[in-house]
Amino acid sequence: MQALVIGAGFGGMAAALRLRAKGYRVTLVDRCAQLGGRAQVFERNGFRHDAGPTVITAPFLFDELFALFGEKFSDHVTLVPLKPWYRFYFADGDTFDYGGTLEETLAEIARIEPRDCDGYRNLLSHSKRIFDVGFTELSAMPFHRLRTMLKQIPRLLALRSHETVWQLVSRYLSHPKLRQAFSIQPLLVGGNPFDTTSIYGLIHYLERAYGVHFAMGGTAAITRALGALMARQGIEIQLGQTVASLTIDEGVVKGIVMADGRKVMADLVVSNADPAHLYSQMVKPSEQAISTRLKLGAAAFSMGLFVLYFGTTQTYPEVAHHTIWMGERYRELLADIFDRKTLAEDFSLYLHRPTATDPSFAPAGCDSFYVLCPVPNLLGKLDWAKEGQALRDRIVAALGKTILPNLAATITEEFFMTPKDFEHDYLSQHGAGFSVSPLFRQSAWFRFHNRAEGLKNLYLVGAGTHPGAGLPGVLCSAKVMDALIPLAGSA
Repeated sequence: MQALVIGAGFGGMAAALRLRAKGYRVTLVDRCAQLGGRAQVFERNGFRHDAGPTVITAPFLFDELFALFGEKFSDHVTLVPLKPWYRFYFADGDTFDYGGTLEETLAEIARIEPRDCDGYRNLLSHSKRIFDVGFTELSAMPFHRLRTMLKQIPRLLALRSHETVWQLVSRYLSHPKLRQAFSIQPLLVGGNPFDTTSIYGLIHYLERAYGVHFAMGGTAAITRALGALMARQGIEIQLGQTVASLTIDEGVVKGIVMADGRKVMADLVVSNADPAHLYSQMVKPSEQAISTRLKLGAAAFSMGLFVLYFGTTQTYPEVAHHTIWMGERYRELLADIFDRKTLAEDFSLYLHRPTATDPSFAPAGCDSFYVLCPVPNLLGKLDWAKEGQALRDRIVAALGKTILPNLAATITEEFFMTPKDFEHDYLSQHGAGFSVSPLFRQSAWFRFHNRAEGLKNLYLVGAGTHPGAGLPGVLCSAKVMDALIPLAGSA
């Protein structure tokens, strides 16, 4: 039996491998020139940049994929634990190192607010309770049936999942800086901490239980290893190929239509495309279920991303691998981005310095960086042809005055991406960085289903589907798909 997978992001690659393990002949198609989806790799005159995820928090999910074929992930990729996991740099120049042992984290908390040490322990305990249900039990459970969701609602309410991440953190921590530091995790999966369901509070325990790692060679080392595994297993990979639409006959998906007009038939199709793009551009409204049209019409999307990639002609050894550079405003800035969809003069930033761990990312005596700035998605109607350069200048100036002194004179080989690039390169609806937002009303059964609604032989994986965005989420979405699809020949 033939399976087609649209999109070679981590969800698509995991889906392709799981289908192959079930005995399907698998073809994987992607419009990008490299595997990885948004995890592309850019190289400029000796400087290398991972464009996608740089934080590995659940390495066992990669172990599972290699184990399907009797191999070990660790034989192909070297993971290095980071310390600290993140360094927070606040507007007043204060810092907070998060990561390492529990005792080290508590010592850092005590330096800022000793009374919050017990609160953090209690936050971690609550996070474990959420993790035990939300991740261990539910992240790989199919939620395409309403009764599955109804059965879980009492447990989710008992865990106060109807509350937001900010409310969860504020219940246990009192100091404003610590509340900010321990509530930013939703931004890593496209959510506003003041709106995102506290289910995502499980990330605290996930990090504590499995650590935060970096793959030597970068995320590209993982995509190369997965690509080689797929090649060894006979999966056909077609890059630089865009899928225009699905072939549907009386509610049954029969294959795909390429942008050049070619038709490719299959027994089943798995989409790793943005679900909002899939349903708005690749499936006619008349062929969609009413529930799909309602979800699409009511969808709230994640923020957009402005990402500046650059090298420096000097090194900054005092800068951690991951730095969260906090602006003066927090809640109001997030409201500008998510609600008002306006581009403020101020910002908060995520700075990635892979050369802190792997010097091969830059020439000798140099550093490699990218800085990610949350911005409004394209519903904000911003003119990125004008705003992009202006925002770049403000970011370089701000970093030059703080943690990267003399940056304007040392910056080199720079370029940036805006939400317009996400829309064009990755077919991301409204240029959103992480598909639909992780709101409670867009989680589990309320999210786009892993088994398509109203269409047979179509399955969905990736950030916009259950369980959500981030590497653990998209890898788990392929596990959900795996649970829904029979062995080849037994359908």
